[in-house]
Amino acid sequence: MPLNSSKPLDLECRALYKQFAGQPAVAGVSFNIPSGSFFSILGPSGCGKTTLLRMLAGFLEPDSGDICIKGQSMLGIPPNKRPLNMVFQHLALFPMMSVEDNIAYGLKRRGADKADIRRRVGDMLERVGLPDVGKRKPDALSGGQKQRIAIARCLVLEPAVLLLDEPLGALDLKLREQMKVELKQLQQTFGTTFVYITHDQSEALVMSDQVAVMNKGRFEQVASPQTLYYQPATPFVAGFVGDSNCLQGTLVREGVVRLGLSASADSGQELRARAAGSVLATANQPVSLYVRPESITPFLPGTSAQADNLLEVQIDTLLFDGANSRISVSGLQGGPELTVRLPQTPEYARLREGDRLQIGWTADQALYFAAEPA
Repeated sequence: MPLNSSKPLDLECRALYKQFAGQPAVAGVSFNIPSGSFFSILGPSGCGKTTLLRMLAGFLEPDSGDICIKGQSMLGIPPNKRPLNMVFQHLALFPMMSVEDNIAYGLKRRGADKADIRRRVGDMLERVGLPDVGKRKPDALSGGQKQRIAIARCLVLEPAVLLLDEPLGALDLKLREQMKVELKQLQQTFGTTFVYITHDQSEALVMSDQVAVMNKGRFEQVASPQTLYYQPATPFVAGFVGDSNCLQGTLVREGVVRLGLSASADSGQELRARAAGSVLATANQPVSLYVRPESITPFLPGTSAQADNLLEVQIDTLLFDGANSRISVSGLQGGPELTVRLPQTPEYARLREGDRLQIGWTADQALYFAAEPA
């Protein structure tokens, strides 16, 4: 699946397959990454992304398929001979070496000239924004500085591809948010192709040009972050990327879903939505309907409520989280339980558990997929 055919490809993977004890961990994955891209592989634990990364790095050989870097097959080529490098979650900096010596380590192993090593290490420290830390030991650096030094140690070797294995996982929340921006800026500065492995959707969405969502050994969708968020191709992507309310219902006719299991039932709220995915539902077929908390508008009592879909609800739980505050609501006539993002205006700060109000959203903001077989 080419991402940008106008650029040369740094990495091509063709029908990669790997199994353990007869169970496929990576099941026929193919993708291409153009030069200079930030490409993320996103998925839950156990989806196969670490196995895929280990095959790219050369720590595992695929059972079948091929991996090409700059047009050359990597089959049978050991990790230390591949034109790539890898940043691990725990960074693996040498604690007894100075920062300069950490960055210079790979160059020394290659037998580079001492003057060339000094020049390249100094240039690398400048480019990662840490020109004055070369004489320090890693323990004297902050978490974010260590992260940049670990990346500098890899990039000084000028790899065609840099693999990053959940490198922000050990950082605290505030530093992770800062490093997401810095990593993207570093990638743009160097122009090196980054392949980033993560289970954190925020990291993938913020930093990446393209994201592959992986599930059960396969890629469910490869697309830009915006496309994944607004146009998910499968129920898994709709539920995994971003937050979503998932409602079960039956398709009455195209664009109209009745909540509940029977389209002929007299009871059950009818909701307007748009069809999604490549397998379209037919009338009377079970469907899964997805609507995001931020797509739902809460209408305070006394205000004019207008939307394609309107529900009378009661607040069950108020979940305060600053700008991300939400309410959990349920229908007054036994309707669905939903999570709704609260607007950041003073009148919504006065809401309390037990309050009644209306909520609404447009048909375009709700997606339905044919229900997957049990």
